[in-house]
Amino acid sequence: MIQRERIVKEVMALCAISSPGGGEREIADRLTATLRELGMTVVEDDAGAKIPGSAGNLYARLEGTVPGKALFFSAHMDTVVPCEKVCPVIRNGAICSDGTTVLGGDDKAGIAAILEALRVLVETGEERPTIEVIFSVQEEGGLKGAKVFDTKRLKSPMGYVLDASGPVGHIINAAPFQNNIEAILHGRTAHAGFCPEEGVSAIKIASRAIHKMKLGRIDGETTANIGTINGGTATNIVPERVVIAGEARSIDEKKLILQTRHMVDCFEQAAQELGGKAEVKVTQVYPGYRLHASDPVVALALKAAVAMGIQPRLVPTGGGADANIYNGAGLPTANLAIGMEKVHTKEEFIPIDALVGSARFVLEIIRQAVR
Repeated sequence: MIQRERIVKEVMALCAISSPGGGEREIADRLTATLRELGMTVVEDDAGAKIPGSAGNLYARLEGTVPGKALFFSAHMDTVVPCEKVCPVIRNGAICSDGTTVLGGDDKAGIAAILEALRVLVETGEERPTIEVIFSVQEEGGLKGAKVFDTKRLKSPMGYVLDASGPVGHIINAAPFQNNIEAILHGRTAHAGFCPEEGVSAIKIASRAIHKMKLGRIDGETTANIGTINGGTATNIVPERVVIAGEARSIDEKKLILQTRHMVDCFEQAAQELGGKAEVKVTQVYPGYRLHASDPVVALALKAAVAMGIQPRLVPTGGGADANIYNGAGLPTANLAIGMEKVHTKEEFIPIDALVGSARFVLEIIRQAVR
C-alpha cells in the first residue's frame, strides 16, 4: 500500500534540490539512481545538448507481467525560480517552503507520486502493464524538453501527466493551442520639438493597434494578451521602432486562427494608416487538445477514480503542459490534478493528503488497466 511517511520524505528531498530550467543535473542523477533501484531501465536523451541544458529527459521502463498492456506517466524535473536553498517544511498538514523560495512541488509532487506507485507495484509483485516514465526538463520555459523527446520510443498507446492544480480526481481533458505574436513596428524618427510632423511615431502605431484589439477573455475557450512593449530612446525624439510581444490561446484551433489573424491585422492596419510599417511574426508555442469521457485514456482514469471512492471531474484548462506535446504527437494524454496550490509563488504548498491521494490514483489507474 501507499506509505505516507515515505512519499512525504521523498517529495521533501526532491524539493530541497535546486533544479531551475536548464539546471536539472542533480535531480536527474538522483532520479536515475532511484528508477534503477526499482529495476527499471533508464535512458537519458540528448535534450541537454539540443535545448541546451545540464541534463536531458529521463525515459524509464518497467516491464509488465501482462502481455500487450502499456501505460506511460510523466512529470517535469525543473521548477520556476527562486529555487535556491529550498527548505521544505510541514505546516497544518501540508508541505510548503519556508517562505523564501518556491516549494517546487510543481512538479516534484508529481514525480514523487509516480515513484511511490512504482514502489508499491514492485513490492507487491502484483500484475501490471508495462510502465514507461518520462521525467522531462525545461517544462516551465515552454515545454522545451517534451518538444525534443522522441515519442517513438514509447510503446504505450496513451498516458498521463501529473502536473495540474486542483483536487485529486480532476482530469484535465482539454488545453489550449497557443500562438506567440511578435510585432516590430517601424515609424520614422524626427526631432520631437523642432519638426515632429516629419516623423512617424512607432509608439502611436502601437497605441492605435492595441486600442482596436480584442484582448483578455475573448470567449469561454479563447484568451489574448499583450505582455511587453519596448521602444523609444528619449522624450525629444519621435520613436522609430517599437517591439511588442503578445499571445493568443484557444482550445478551439479555428478560434485561435481567427484571433491571431485579428491581432496581426490590427498591427498592419495601424501601421498603414499612420505611414509606418509592421513586421509581425507568429509562432506556435504548443498544440492544444480535447479529450472526451469515452476516450480510453479518460475512461480509465474515470474508472480508477470511482474505484477509489472519489468524484471525478473533467476540467478544461487555459494553460499548457507536457500533455499538449504528447497529444500533438498522437498519444492521447490526460493531465491529472495532484492538489498543488499557489504554484509559482513563495506561498506554494501541497496538502499531504493530496500527495498520498495522487500516488493512490496512479496506482489505481495501473491496476484498472489490467482488470
